[in-house]
Amino acid sequence: MTGFWRRGVRLEWMTGMALALALPALGALAQSTTVATQTTLRTETSDQAGRTRATVHAAVTDSDGKPATGAVVLTDHGVQISGVSLSTTGTAKIPVDLAAGTHQLQAIYKGDSTHASSVSSSASVHALTTGTPDFAITISPASLSLTAGNTGDVKVSVKPENASALSSPMFITLSCSGIPDESACTFTPSTVEVEVGATAAVTSDMVMTTQAQSGKLVVPGKPVGNATALAILFPGVLALGGLAWGARRRRFLSRLSLMVMLGLVAMAGTTGCNPQYGYQNHGPIPNQPTPSGNYTVKVTGQYSNGVTAITHYTNLALTVK
Repeated sequence: MTGFWRRGVRLEWMTGMALALALPALGALAQSTTVATQTTLRTETSDQAGRTRATVHAAVTDSDGKPATGAVVLTDHGVQISGVSLSTTGTAKIPVDLAAGTHQLQAIYKGDSTHASSVSSSASVHALTTGTPDFAITISPASLSLTAGNTGDVKVSVKPENASALSSPMFITLSCSGIPDESACTFTPSTVEVEVGATAAVTSDMVMTTQAQSGKLVVPGKPVGNATALAILFPGVLALGGLAWGARRRRFLSRLSLMVMLGLVAMAGTTGCNPQYGYQNHGPIPNQPTPSGNYTVKVTGQYSNGVTAITHYTNLALTVK
C-alpha cells in the first residue's frame, strides 16, 4: 500500500512537471497565430492658402503580401494627431493640416485579431511659416475600439498659431461627421476660445457613444383579433352615422347611432387601440445596436469672424465590435 501511494505521488509530480513545461510552449503557439505585418508610409504636400497640407499614404500587408484590416494612427514626433480605418486593400489616405515648422510623421498599425501591429519608417515634412492667425487641431487617442453600448473619451487639442496678430479672440466650433448609425459624439465645451496672443493649446473633451440592442421584442398574439373586429365595426358605425344624418327627424336612430359610437370608443379604450394596452402586450420597439465595423470619424474645428472662415480637421479611427 505504501509503495502504491509513493508511485501515485511520483506520477502526480511528473504530471505537474510536464504541464509546467508544456504551458509556455502552448502560450507561444497561441501567440504565433497573429501574422506579422509591414507598414509603409508615403507623403505628399501642397500649399493651400499659405498653409501646408500633407497627404499621408499608408499601406499595411502581412507576411504573405495580403492586405490587413484595422486602424492606422499617424504620429508627429511620437504624438498622435490623426487616425483612419484601412480600406479593403489595406491602404489608408490621411490628410492633415500641418502647423508651421518641421514635422516627423510616422504611421502605426494597431493590429487586429489575426494581425500583429507594426510601425512604418518616419518621414520628415517641413510646413510653411505664415504670419496669419490660424490654428491646428489634433486628437488623442486617434483610434478607439468600442463594444456596442460603450463610450470612449478623446481629447481634442486646438493649438493657436500667430494669435498675437488677432484683433479679438477666436471662437472655434467643434463638430464630427462620418459616425455610424445609432451613435453620437459630444464635445465639452463645443466651442473653444483662443485669446489674443495665446500660445498654449486649448482642449475639449469628446465623448463617442455607441448603443447596444435593448428593449422587448414584439410579441405576436391576440391583438390581431381585436384589430379584425375593429375593421368590421368601423364601417358599420359609419353606415349608422350616415343613416342617422339622413333621418334627422327620427330621433331614435340618432340616439342608436350615438350609443353604438360610445360603445365602440369604450371598447377601443380597453383593447388594441389603447396605448397602454399595446405597450403591455406588444412591448416597446427594441433599440437597434450600433453596427459593427471600422469607421473613420471626421473631427472638425471651424472659425468665422463674418469675413474670414477657417476650417481644419483631423480623423478618428473607430472600431465597433
